[in-house]
Amino acid sequence: MKKFLSTTLIALLTTVTGLQAQNNSYWQQHVDYTMNVDMNVENYQYSGTQKLVYTNNSPDELNRVYYHLYFNAFQPGSEMDMRLQNIADPDGRMFKDGKSRIADLSPSEMGYLHTTSLTQDGQKVSFSEEGTILVVDLAKPIPSGGKTTFEMEFNGQVPVQIRRSGRNNAEGVALSMSQWYPKLAEYDFEGWHAHPYIAREFHGVWGDFDVKLTIDKDYVVGGSGYLQNPQEIGHGYEAPGSKVKKSKGKTLTWHFKAPMVHDFMWAADPDYIHDTLQVEDGPILHFLYKNDADIIENWKKLQPKTAETMKFFSKNIGKYPYKQYSVIQGGDGGMEYAMSTLITGKRKFGSLVGVTVHEMAHSWFQHILATNEAKHEWMDEGFTSFISSLCMNEIMDSKKENPFEGSYKGYYYLANSGKEQPQTTHADRYDSNTPYGISAYSKGSIFLSQLGYVIGQDKLMQTIRKYYEDFKFKHPVPNDIKRTAEKVSGMELDWYLTDWTQTTNTIDYGINEVSADGQKTKVSLERIGLMPMPIDLVVVYNDGSQETFYAPLRMMRGEKENPYPQLKRTVLDDWPWAMPTYEFLVDRPIEDIKGIMIDPSQLMADVNATNNTWEPGQMPKD
Repeated sequence: MKKFLSTTLIALLTTVTGLQAQNNSYWQQHVDYTMNVDMNVENYQYSGTQKLVYTNNSPDELNRVYYHLYFNAFQPGSEMDMRLQNIADPDGRMFKDGKSRIADLSPSEMGYLHTTSLTQDGQKVSFSEEGTILVVDLAKPIPSGGKTTFEMEFNGQVPVQIRRSGRNNAEGVALSMSQWYPKLAEYDFEGWHAHPYIAREFHGVWGDFDVKLTIDKDYVVGGSGYLQNPQEIGHGYEAPGSKVKKSKGKTLTWHFKAPMVHDFMWAADPDYIHDTLQVEDGPILHFLYKNDADIIENWKKLQPKTAETMKFFSKNIGKYPYKQYSVIQGGDGGMEYAMSTLITGKRKFGSLVGVTVHEMAHSWFQHILATNEAKHEWMDEGFTSFISSLCMNEIMDSKKENPFEGSYKGYYYLANSGKEQPQTTHADRYDSNTPYGISAYSKGSIFLSQLGYVIGQDKLMQTIRKYYEDFKFKHPVPNDIKRTAEKVSGMELDWYLTDWTQTTNTIDYGINEVSADGQKTKVSLERIGLMPMPIDLVVVYNDGSQETFYAPLRMMRGEKENPYPQLKRTVLDDWPWAMPTYEFLVDRPIEDIKGIMIDPSQLMADVNATNNTWEPGQMPKD
């Protein structure tokens, strides 16, 4: 029955004009970082100074601030270590031979990040380390609308590569420097978000970064920000044909500026190849990867695919706002950062493209639309997975009828496993890794693909573009995507956000009975699951013709346009959620009917598809 109709999942896109943000009282904090860092590539220790200008745009007076000290997680006995030792399905990158890799780190292998001095507007402040959080009691309160300047000295040690950050990863990349500096925690309308680092997600304050990094002159560096001194650096950053001023010393100082970002990553290796590619009407792409004969061909082939990806996202979400984007070999898989990504590079070509596409999509859904990943990880990972599936289907010419099939398969496994937790669960509070991953990535992706089933594919894409325009460079919350979809579609969607993200209610509709009613046919449907949905239903006749029937959900207070304009559609009476059964008549005798199917698009996440079809000779249910 699945092949009854060939559906077009995404209609022609309509460019929408960004309007004023929905919440007129919206505010967010602002930070400006100036950092000078010296890296010792012999012992992987570094020291730095940080000047941070903090603007309190909140209506509250602040008496305390918090910093993240992420590298302290990579120490035996840390919260990350303890979680790793006690979770049922530990991450294989962090768990080896039946034990935590963190637990066995020696003093020279572990990570640390320590603040050695800190002042506020020239006055010393009281501070204390609590694992991965620095607690700072201010010398004087920061009033609403006020600014203050923190000046800090800090030192750190890069851990061996275990998760995201580290040195000497499995592919031989020397330094993957993410989560490496003291990072001010976010304060918003909910208060402080100073959660400990237990290997999950992040949240950050928007601001400008000015970073000077001094490192061995043989190392090539890439990451967030625009290089300010390319003529002193060389390594492929200088303008073509220009002369590089060679350093006479053993080190070089790389000077980067990254405007309006909420994180800063860099990576370095003495054997990096550095390529660039200018995207038409877009940014310059930088590629940094090891001079390894086994990977060079794939990394060269990756570059035009990355340009195609940039164009796809800029068209279907919104224009990329920065002038460059860097794809850098490093890390332990794939992880997104401001204006850049770290990915492992020894992959088959399809996998290399796939990880690049996914991480680049995060540039929109996390580094421009900066949700609180710890609380709403499904908005970042899920929306990224959704748009990545569409992009891969196009740029790799996959021609999949349903590009999201893998997401649905994962969700059905979770929904029937008995291990599902609501998507409102904090990222660190999932009982195990598998439910977290499926909930964030698969169920999060289905939030959008299924929303397209509810409001229409054209309205879904308009919603995504309007959501981007209204909330870029902000911190949107789940209600923001819901309200955007309501404004675009004209429907009420609170029921959808509530049931899908705040409960583990499932969707299960079935064809209960099909019977003759004179020269007509009576179709009886039933709602078995708790989550409501509107119903699309197709009837296929023996003469080869088809028609569809649409039962809107009453609480939607609206109807979507016909998703199959080539077919006759009958709009039925609304189906109230409280009514467990629903009947309607088909204006042809039962003998004419070859088959009936609920949701021919397969975009409604019905957990039991066995009762979604009917064919002649099928026995009625008891």
